[in-house]
Amino acid sequence: MNQEAHPHAGLVGPAGRAEDLLDRYSRSYLQVFGRPQRVLERGQGVRVWDVQGREYLDLLAGIAVNALGHSHPDLVAAIAEQAGQLIHTSNFFTTPTQVALAERLLGMAGAPAGSAVLFVNSGAEAIEAAIKLGRRTGRPGIITAQGAFHGRTTGALALTAKAAYREPFEPLLPGINRVPFGDEAALRAALDDQVGAVILEPIQGEGGVVPAPPGYLQSARELTREHGALLVLDEIQTGIGRTGTWFAFQQAGITPDAITLAKGLGGGFPIGALITFGPEVSGLLSAGQHGTTFGGNPLACAAGLAVLEVIERDGLLGAARTVGQAFTQAVAALQDPRITGVRGEGLLIGIGLAGPWAPHVATAALDRGFIVNAVREDTIRLAPPLIVQEDDMTSFALALPTLLDSIGGDG
Repeated sequence: MNQEAHPHAGLVGPAGRAEDLLDRYSRSYLQVFGRPQRVLERGQGVRVWDVQGREYLDLLAGIAVNALGHSHPDLVAAIAEQAGQLIHTSNFFTTPTQVALAERLLGMAGAPAGSAVLFVNSGAEAIEAAIKLGRRTGRPGIITAQGAFHGRTTGALALTAKAAYREPFEPLLPGINRVPFGDEAALRAALDDQVGAVILEPIQGEGGVVPAPPGYLQSARELTREHGALLVLDEIQTGIGRTGTWFAFQQAGITPDAITLAKGLGGGFPIGALITFGPEVSGLLSAGQHGTTFGGNPLACAAGLAVLEVIERDGLLGAARTVGQAFTQAVAALQDPRITGVRGEGLLIGIGLAGPWAPHVATAALDRGFIVNAVREDTIRLAPPLIVQEDDMTSFALALPTLLDSIGGDG
């Protein structure tokens, strides 16, 4: 590494090191994310440290990914052990970890005989597989919701609602119809004999942590059955215990035709999945109609098994419910008129604000040592590790009025 290429490389102080790395990032990394807010170096539990030694309470968990927090010993050990045995095989072969994880997921989902799992590498890839599943019905239309986010690959992007994400890359996949989220009548009107699938999030994460209204998913299940379309639930953000049950659809008391997973499943290691329910749906995709080189590799599946084992062993489903409820109560107790309420389930939480202050609050929070996300101009999103303690969450709740004060958010 020469000084001409990296003019700040000689700076040895923490601030100089951070600036050096950010400058090198800007010269070497494709600028699709803008300038990073910090340079993080290590993590332990629910806390991370940047290269300047500053400590942060991580209440976002890599956007609902680090289900067990950082450097969890069971996850580290599982990955290390598997890496010493076998890392990759391709889909010409299977492995004990791949079979075990598929069986575990089917059991957790209460899937009937003939259900199946396809492992991929990300949530967007799982959505791409779900799109193919819908197309294999012979009916090309797909219904999705206004406010939805399903990913950035071109198929998933076609389902995503935000115009700023889609328009630079249009024309995209045709036959997509967006209906208002939670509007049963609109969904009913949109369904016809050209619709192969309805793809919905139980809680719209990127859309502002907006839960489906009571009864809406049940209605969607009834309407799709009535019209012969598949109901696919995007559980990429809500799945793997995030909402207090293994999957959010279980709280609605329904069985979808398929779900997509990713994020928390690997606890930080990249993995995604499509789960199909029943032999009729599972049979829609046959040999050669989809594939992935890295999907379901033994290292990713070992990570997934470790995550599921710890969540079950340590009672983290119940903890997600109780800690989330305690946080909601702590925010309500503030009686701050600048806070309009708390949305979500379990540890997928949206804090509503009475004005467009969320980006300022998130920046102020980072300066105070809290990692949160301004998912909408008026909404702060929290999706902490499932191991987070009530005291950690309460510390952020108690900091909210000061954070709002710091940006003049008193209206």
